Amino acid sequence: MIQKAKPMASDSREELLAFLRRYAPFKDMGALALAELAACLTPVAAAGGSSLLGPNDVPPDLFIVQSGKVQARLAGDVKLTDQPLYELESGQCFPVAAVAAKRLAINTYTAVGNVHAWRLASADFFTMLLSSPEFNRFVLDHVAGLLDESRRQIELQFGQGNAEQQSLNAQLSTLPRQAVIRVTPQASIRAAMDTMVRAKVGSVVVADTDDRPLGIFTQSDALRRVMFPDYPTSAAIEEVMTTPPATIPAHATMYEAMLAMATHGIRHLVVVDADERVAGVVSERDLFAVQRVGLRNIRKLIEAAADIDALSQAAGDVRRLCLNMMGQGVSAEKLTQFISGLNDSLTRRVIEITLTQHDLFGLDWAWLAFGSEGRDEQTFSTDQDNGIIFVCPDFADRDELKLRFLDFAREVNEGLARCGFPLCKGNIMASNPLWCLTQDEWQERFMQWVRGPEPEALLNATIFFDFRPLYGNEALAKALRKWLLDLTANAKLFLRFMAENALKSTPPLGMIRDFVYDNNPDFPHTLDLKAFGARPFVDAARIIALAHGIPHSSTTARLRAAAAQMKLGNDDVNAVIDGFFFIQTLRLRNQRGDTQPGAANRVDPDKLNELDRQVLKEAFKQAKRLQSRLQLEYRL
Repeated sequence: MIQKAKPMASDSREELLAFLRRYAPFKDMGALALAELAACLTPVAAAGGSSLLGPNDVPPDLFIVQSGKVQARLAGDVKLTDQPLYELESGQCFPVAAVAAKRLAINTYTAVGNVHAWRLASADFFTMLLSSPEFNRFVLDHVAGLLDESRRQIELQFGQGNAEQQSLNAQLSTLPRQAVIRVTPQASIRAAMDTMVRAKVGSVVVADTDDRPLGIFTQSDALRRVMFPDYPTSAAIEEVMTTPPATIPAHATMYEAMLAMATHGIRHLVVVDADERVAGVVSERDLFAVQRVGLRNIRKLIEAAADIDALSQAAGDVRRLCLNMMGQGVSAEKLTQFISGLNDSLTRRVIEITLTQHDLFGLDWAWLAFGSEGRDEQTFSTDQDNGIIFVCPDFADRDELKLRFLDFAREVNEGLARCGFPLCKGNIMASNPLWCLTQDEWQERFMQWVRGPEPEALLNATIFFDFRPLYGNEALAKALRKWLLDLTANAKLFLRFMAENALKSTPPLGMIRDFVYDNNPDFPHTLDLKAFGARPFVDAARIIALAHGIPHSSTTARLRAAAAQMKLGNDDVNAVIDGFFFIQTLRLRNQRGDTQPGAANRVDPDKLNELDRQVLKEAFKQAKRLQSRLQLEYRL
């Protein structure tokens, strides 16, 4: 049982200070802050088997173990054979995340043998957060660590569910080993080609006497550089090899190799060891033999598609590839970038195919993406948000020119719908005359919203101010972005209204209960991870970008660029970004399964494991921290 605290003598106080100075974060705290902390601590003694803290303790206080060990277990029904989550020893604290979030602990903390500890009351904990930057940083780092651990758990869970496939995170060394065919630079083309045929391989590495790669010669090189131009096969291979060869270290992952091939449009990589010597060759065939669908193959299908029907089939492959990557634990940041990148390719190809039926040659225009597509943050469940910006020459009739663009845009929107991108229910599409505008008209529209921030204008700003060009003259979009940032830099009233509107989307955390539900009659006891999870991050980042002239459109790029203006360190920004991407991960994971219509972004927290529940709370807490900065800056 826990014994009552006794008054602290002066010599005991010195012993306490000496103890604290041995452990982080206390050893890094200033003398005054440390003395303030020591004055707030009360001693606790517990016999072996006694519970120091559990879910019924309201509010939970912070404990610092001085001697003995404390065992943490999940609260609730446990079996005798269940293993403890972890043990805490001298200098360690618990439960940091629960106290910081003002919520109940999800674990029980039990003394293993006799334990002596120090208790910091919840109210004093928050006083220390304000008075000691070192203590504040310690708490933030702890929360960030929880986010990392949860991400690893998700990767483990999905990796087990896809055991039949090689993980994209596995190193290239796990691929089946094949003999590397090498030739010298002076070897004849014919000899190299004969070697490839006999070995039944698609490439040979051209290496020097130290076995360092000088070039690579592939079947594709043979066709393009030898057979088609009728190049003499008696010539040296160094005359037609690809040099320098694209290389990748042996410790790289298959994901990194896949991305390198897709980025550079190649099919072979020379694998090198730590001394830059040839260790192997990895081909597209090798790499994607362990995957159902290859990224580069999909890009080739998209680029080669002659009509919308062919593109529709490629769009199905895009979804299968992304679902597979999700199943193999690829992070939400990388996955949303892949989804957005492949969807960009699909959109561009739809535009190119449609352009063959419309005479827009010589006109200056660009296709714009808005919303999540404009932010490079698309998930599996996404519809269309797009528009057109165009320049009307002096000699042209603006109305007639606009009709031509609208006819073209209507076919593009219909083509995208056939490729799996539903038409926007709010009609935010380029085929809507409201969103097919000249540069001057877009500026006029934006200025109306900024100078007259009515509710509808604020809503439009949250959608249309996240734009980027997908096709056409990118300079038009760049100029519009610069003009917008110049406009909003001094629009204090508009930004204040934007901040006030953003704060209405409150993360669903309760003071007593873990979560607060929005009482949706169709989906009771669920949380909307888009409206009340991702949106607070997105809205705050947008306002910060508009206020500080940050030209990026993605949420994470905006936050990273704004770190200095927000007076946040890299660890603080990373903790916020980790929270955002944890919520994105849950959204992607939810959309990966078969969900009811309208439930793609909803989750029942009771169906999450305990770690995910805990980290979801911390992610919401990061969103609240971001919103609190808006409150302070705009005095809301």
